[in-house]
Amino acid sequence: MIHWINRSLTLILCLFLGSCKEALDVSGKPPASGSYRITATTGMVADLVRQVAGERAQVDGIVAEGVDPHLYAATTSDVKALRNGDVIFYNGLNLEGKMTAVLAKMAERKPVCAVAEAFEGFDEYAIKATGSQIDPHIWMDVAGWMRALGAVSKTLNSYDPSFGAHYAKRTDSYLAILGRLDEYVREVVQTIPLEQRVLVTAHDAFGYMARAYGFEVRGVQGLSTEAKPGLKDIEVLVDFLVERKIPAVFVESSVSRKSVEALIEGAKAQGHRVVIGGQLFSDSMGPGGTYEGTYVGMMDHNVNTIASALGGAVPDGGFRKWSESKP
Repeated sequence: MIHWINRSLTLILCLFLGSCKEALDVSGKPPASGSYRITATTGMVADLVRQVAGERAQVDGIVAEGVDPHLYAATTSDVKALRNGDVIFYNGLNLEGKMTAVLAKMAERKPVCAVAEAFEGFDEYAIKATGSQIDPHIWMDVAGWMRALGAVSKTLNSYDPSFGAHYAKRTDSYLAILGRLDEYVREVVQTIPLEQRVLVTAHDAFGYMARAYGFEVRGVQGLSTEAKPGLKDIEVLVDFLVERKIPAVFVESSVSRKSVEALIEGAKAQGHRVVIGGQLFSDSMGPGGTYEGTYVGMMDHNVNTIASALGGAVPDGGFRKWSESKP
């Protein structure tokens, strides 16, 4: 069990580990009063930045909920939003692959930070796939997202040092929330029978979650949804489901469910019943303005859905009620 008495020490570590090289050479200055503008790519990144910036900045996201960032290409209005932003944050690691050229161009004139690449120890932390591919989905491990939080805080402090105390206070507060969330996810996962901790999803977005919390994970598609599954890929996964007697597979809010439905039909043809255990948020959060439209709500929803489908126990009220019971 992780105890969060040492929150301040953890915060200091995150702040010093977080680093965005682009933020060290800043063109332009923030206003002395009022707010400035930040543009972020995905909902997860925008939510993370809002937690640190608070009312000091207006944070605009580009990629809407339910939209796959792997396949997303910047529109004219997106380019305008990037130009209007005083600071830009994106995930990196090729998650927003079709926006790479635009983001590189923006980095020539303003601070641009890739939060998933921006901390020391990244090489040891990152999950490396085949070839030069690196898994970009670090938010699936709450501790990984805590590292990204440090990068955001340091970047904003570099750009707007007169509000450093404001950023530090908000970072400290959110770090404590994430610490409790990480503890909650671990506790819920531990209720799933060991042999049932197998997560089969539409694409391979849950590797960091698997490593952090003790799952075996399989995806129909690879790290990017650009890689379309072939018949052989489906057949191999169907055989896996039947052999291991996996009871449930999961669809994702931002990915077509056709490949997952093909798994269910294939298993049925071999006499094994598999159900859809629920819809998970992978590369996109829930609708804006809802609990699931926040990072905390997204992770709460995901772990509760997974545990419910795989034989685990979910506390009444989920993370919010569980957290209220903690000192």
